[in-house]
Order: sequence, then C-alpha cells, then structure tokens
Amino acid sequence: MKILDKYIIKKFLGTYFFIVAIILAIVIVFDLVEKVDDFMDSHAPLSAIVFDYYLNLLPYYANMLSPLLVFIAVIFFTSKMAGQTEIVAILASGVSFRRLMFPYFVGSFIIAVITFVLASWVIPLANRTRIDFENKYVKSRRETGLADMHMQISPGVYVYMGRYYSFRESGDRFDIQKFDGKKMVSRLAARTITYDSITTRWKLRDCTIWDFEADGIRHKLSTVAEIDTSINIRPSDFKKERKSFEMMTSTELTTHISELVERNIGNTEEFAIELYKRRATPFASFILTLIGVSLSSRKTRGGMGKYIGIGLVLSFVYILFLTVSQTFAINGNMPPLLAVWLPNICFGIIGAVLYVKAPK
Repeated sequence: MKILDKYIIKKFLGTYFFIVAIILAIVIVFDLVEKVDDFMDSHAPLSAIVFDYYLNLLPYYANMLSPLLVFIAVIFFTSKMAGQTEIVAILASGVSFRRLMFPYFVGSFIIAVITFVLASWVIPLANRTRIDFENKYVKSRRETGLADMHMQISPGVYVYMGRYYSFRESGDRFDIQKFDGKKMVSRLAARTITYDSITTRWKLRDCTIWDFEADGIRHKLSTVAEIDTSINIRPSDFKKERKSFEMMTSTELTTHISELVERNIGNTEEFAIELYKRRATPFASFILTLIGVSLSSRKTRGGMGKYIGIGLVLSFVYILFLTVSQTFAINGNMPPLLAVWLPNICFGIIGAVLYVKAPK
C-alpha cells in the first residue's frame, strides 16, 4: 500500500463509522420517544433497557442501513476531495482512475466482512435477547397457527393438518398416511389432535383407521374414540413465530431450510430470502462504492449537495427495489435467490456504466 491508499482508506472508514454513529444516535432518540411509555408501563429495568434492548438493537440497524451509509460516506468525502482539487492532483500525477479505486475497494472489503459476520452470527444471537425483551416489556409474543399443512415425517409417511391453533396447541382435520412405494398401506384420520406438553405425546380424537390389503382396494375399517400416541412431529412445525428467522445464525438457518425441504414443509421462502440476503448485502458495499466514486469524483461548482442528493435517491431506490423483489419471492412469483441478487445485478450494471464514463 502507498501513502495515498492509506489516506483514502482512513478517510473512507472514518467517514463511514462517523455517519454510523450519528445515525444510530438518531435511531435511539426516536425509538426511545416511541417506546418510553411502554417501558414505564411495564416497569422495565434500566439495565435491561440499556444492555438487553438498545445494545442489541444498534448492530441490527447499523447492518440494515449499511449499504445506504456506505454510499453516503463515499459521496461525502470523495466530493470533498474533489472540491479541494485532491482528485485532480492525484490523477494528474499519473495515477489512473482504475488505480484510484483500489483503496476504495479495500475499505469496501473491510465493511463487507464486518457486515457479513454481523448478519450471519452476531445479530441473530443479539436478536434473541432483544426480541425476548420486546415480548416481555413492549409487545406480547405472537405465534400464528398454520393451515393446510402437508409434510413428510419419515420415508413413506405423510401427514396433513387442516388447521392448527397455536394458543391451545391443538388442530383439526388431522390425517396421517403410510405408503409402500406408490401404494397406500394405511390411513388414520382424526377430527382433532392435541399436544400434551407434560407427556410430550399427541392425543387424537374421533379417529377413523383404514388398513389396506395388498391389492390396495380391499381394506379394514375401524373407529376409535381417542388415541394417545407419539408421532414424529412438533407443535413448532405448525406454527409461524414472528420473524423467527431473525434469531437463527446462518448455520442454523441453512440446517432449518434443509429440514423443511426434507420434510416437504412449505413456506421456506422467507427463510431462504433471509439466508441469501445475508450473503448478497455485503456485495452491495462494492457496488454502491463504485457508483459513489464515479458520481462524485468530478469537481463541480455546485459542491457536494448535488451528489449527496443523487446518492440518497439511488440508495432508497436500491432498498425499495430489494423490498419489492422480496415481496414477489414470498408470494411465489420469483425465485428467492434471484429476488435477493436482482438489485445487485441491476445496480452493478449501472455502476459499470458510470465507471466507464467517469474518467472521461
């Protein structure tokens, strides 16, 4: 590294972390104003507010706003360098525009690594404490029972739940079918099913049982008023907890998605989007840095206000683009991988075009 590289990296990271500190201070003030009544009504301890809530909330917002803050930081200090004719002097000394990008990308790489580590492991662990605090002092825990659930619990064994009621740990229209190849061997249908948390067993009521003969046509039919049994299913399989994926590390998220796919449980889009977003967001630092330098490296009479405005608009367009594409993915209209990477692809093309035009 040259002295110039260290100078730009220091400017980049210093501006970035300064802006992060300012934004997080504003976030704390607005959040405290919004929730101070909840804290007082629930008699939340001051130590829990500071250490369990806000200490774990800050990394969440810092990581979520990181692409926007990187863009603003690059626009801010590069425009200032251009206004002080530093960029002109650097290029006039024989440094190419391509070589000038090197320290910017080193700074982006450092921020991308920090973002990736935070999103993959640090923030999910912090979210567990933060969300527990919110459930206790701010808002009650919400779990939604799912409907029309199909899943495979073991090879050849499939279950169906018509509707599950999470608040009373019971469901209705339960059906379990066992197959030998493509032939159904047996079937059990129950009007209601209830989970006993003490015995960790399921109680099935008003049951009808079919045992099929080898030809799959002749069968024996029997009815049972109640069955107490162990089945390889958990109440959590039929629940959707509020943003549960935010409390999973990337390793746990990958395992959970594999389990959902293996058991043929639907609704994997949100988990897949979260996993892919944690991998794609760090790359946004490079793309937005490229756009920011290409836009703000030219000296103009208007100063940096114009470029900061353009930077804010592009950043919000990027976030809006990402949100809309994720909505399409959740609704099943777009693959989650494409939904997460599409904004990076589009803005990467914009950055490449601006980069080619910038030296001219």
